[in-house]
Amino acid sequence: MNWTIILGAALLFAVSMATHAANTPCSGKKGGISHCESGRFICNDGTVSQSKKTCMSPERNSQPKRRKS
Repeated sequence: MNWTIILGAALLFAVSMATHAANTPCSGKKGGISHCESGRFICNDGTVSQSKKTCMSPERNSQPKRRKS
């Protein structure tokens, strides 16, 4: 029974980490956020993020904000 609880907790933790990574602009091979330009995230590889989140600050590594639909 103890192994079932530990395995369940580990599985839940792994799924929550994968979900968090998938919701970040410029995640994965993009290398993260380089900076913000005209409300769009510019990734470290130089491409524009396809994220629906917007950034409001021209500062590097600005925090994402949800765009209203």
